[in-house]
Amino acid sequence: MSLVLDRTAPTDAPILDVLAERWSTRVFDAETPIDEEALRSALEAARWAPSGMNFQPWRFIVARRGTAAHQRLVSTLMGFNQAWAPAAGALVVVLAETETEDGEARTWALYDSGQAAAHFTVQAHAEGLATHQMGGFVADDLRAVFDIDARFTPVTVIAVGALGDIDAAEEGLRQRELAPRERRTVAESLLVDD
Repeated sequence: MSLVLDRTAPTDAPILDVLAERWSTRVFDAETPIDEEALRSALEAARWAPSGMNFQPWRFIVARRGTAAHQRLVSTLMGFNQAWAPAAGALVVVLAETETEDGEARTWALYDSGQAAAHFTVQAHAEGLATHQMGGFVADDLRAVFDIDARFTPVTVIAVGALGDIDAAEEGLRQRELAPRERRTVAESLLVDD
């Protein structure tokens, strides 16, 4: 299964198709339920992300559209995210266990949890799901509505679901969705390349 809209990145060097084709949308089909099998595969891909000393510091909250958990999660989103994200079939919170129950710091927890989020989004895309990762949420509110222990740090919220009709989106959003994909060059990201 693949997404209907082709947003393949114009890369300067060959990369895997699934990476070049993955993009973040803000337009989700508000009627189609989450594809549970595809969601399960995305979570499985996250499970197998690299992890320092195999600690696997990531945890997830999965809130499907129409549930009380989804409503609570939406209430923690900031600004424009509250306008478009609720249409996604599910919202997935990625948390990092930044310290153990004994108070020992897990130095690489945020990095490893970010890798789990990346694996999730790439697998979701390969399964035909659209995704969008968000930093626009109030972490303290998220902790409060889900009674999250302080040793867990919310890293991102991922909207995931069926791609919506871009042409039916409000004009400003439609233009954002269809704008050319751009990234700085690899050379601009290299501090040292000796």
